[in-house]
Amino acid sequence: DYIGDAETIAKIMGGWTDFDVAVATFDMMRDVGKLGKVLGVRGLMPNPKAGTVTMDLAKTVAELKKGRIELKVDKTNIMHSVIGKLSFSAAQLAENLLALLAALGRAKPAAVAGRTAYVKSVTIAPTMGPGLELDLRDVWDKMGM
Repeated sequence: DYIGDAETIAKIMGGWTDFDVAVATFDMMRDVGKLGKVLGVRGLMPNPKAGTVTMDLAKTVAELKKGRIELKVDKTNIMHSVIGKLSFSAAQLAENLLALLAALGRAKPAAVAGRTAYVKSVTIAPTMGPGLELDLRDVWDKMGM
């Protein structure tokens, strides 16, 4: 954990990005905005929509440490999320994928009937490379859903 001030902002402007997530308060966003060229390229820029600009820093940092993930839905209703990194084992990636699918299952509105009405397909892919479509029936059966 690093707590930032003007010195930390100068350090980041110099290229230091030895952290996974940047969290800021609303009053610091004027100064953090100067870091857009450094943090924006790496996807680390604090954003109110992502919940990383908040006045309750302790709660937000605790949630992030517990593994809160960010779900993004594009304009065609395709949800994008990170389930792991290259350094993760196959078991860790599978566990994260199942946890994500379980969270989506819990988020399904009651009005939506059926397993495949809410999640129609799942494709996992690296940042640069071809995707692999999963057989959802097999995944749901393994999860007991």
